[in-house]
Amino acid sequence: MPGARVPSTRAGLRQRRHHRVRAKVTGTADRPRLVVFRSEKHIYAQLVDDAARRTLFSVTDNGLAGKKAEKSAAVGKLVAEKAKAAGISKVVFDRAGYRYHGRVKAVADGAREGGLEF
Repeated sequence: MPGARVPSTRAGLRQRRHHRVRAKVTGTADRPRLVVFRSEKHIYAQLVDDAARRTLFSVTDNGLAGKKAEKSAAVGKLVAEKAKAAGISKVVFDRAGYRYHGRVKAVADGAREGGLEF
């Protein structure tokens, strides 16, 4: 698009990366998309069925004790528990434009430890 403004903020650049990833990654009922959102203090994860356009469930780190990375790993394990209870064993990981590093990686590792396959 000629004359399109390139975002200059960190959030704008992350949104741009997220849209680029989302063009390739979609979730289905058999294999939903595991989306991670990272704020300054908290981390959130949710399973999304893009075909039906609905969120299956979400998990947050509220009420968990420990450091941010430890909470993130616990969120991953909680997602895996809920997914197993819902009969889901395979997911597609959506890092939402964040680097696969630190807390985002901890969520993925926790989910794998809990038994989810990526």
